[in-house]
Amino acid sequence: MKNIKNIIFDYGNVIFSLDFLKSQQAWKELGIDNSSEFYSHKTQDPIFTDFERGDITATHFRDGIRQITKNQKLTDQQIDHAWNSLLLGIAEGNHELLLDLKTRYRTFLLSNINAIHYDYIMNYLKTEFGFDNNEHLFEKTYYSHLTGKRKPESAIFEMVLKENDLTPAETLFIDDSPQHLAAAQKLGIQTYLMTAPDSIQQLFKKLNAGEISNMRN
Repeated sequence: MKNIKNIIFDYGNVIFSLDFLKSQQAWKELGIDNSSEFYSHKTQDPIFTDFERGDITATHFRDGIRQITKNQKLTDQQIDHAWNSLLLGIAEGNHELLLDLKTRYRTFLLSNINAIHYDYIMNYLKTEFGFDNNEHLFEKTYYSHLTGKRKPESAIFEMVLKENDLTPAETLFIDDSPQHLAAAQKLGIQTYLMTAPDSIQQLFKKLNAGEISNMRN
């Protein structure tokens, strides 16, 4: 990890494990016939993009799901359960690694997220770990629905770089979505694609051992 002084972490499937198949099955059970196209790792209905950018509220999102499914009887709880079904949890050791890395690098969180997932995860962190939020794990956190911007838009990467005076060539971005990495690369940021069964713990063990010398850039 030569010349790296800053690390920007994605959250889903980098720190917090996700299962898109569970989500697709849950949407199917609510009446979404094309659930694999409706919401997946690479494609999603515009309603999710709007929700992640904070352009619509949780209430508008739920009403939109009722319109899409043509089922006005769906409860908020049913919709939230389907939407949260892809959220699995955090592997043991991830938080300890992040705290260690924070002592050696400037670390940041950059997540495409929405109000429903945010509330679920904050509750999960409190219940499982006694954390009020993620703030102590990073120098600063960036959540798409609170910034009005989302990956892979260049504006959200530019925001992180400018607000924290980061040099792109000295910055590593770790994400599980190639389209997000491509946007970062255009700004000169070094990148690493996280793909299962890889993990941040395995990645930094290899980096510390000198087994990985060059990031994708």
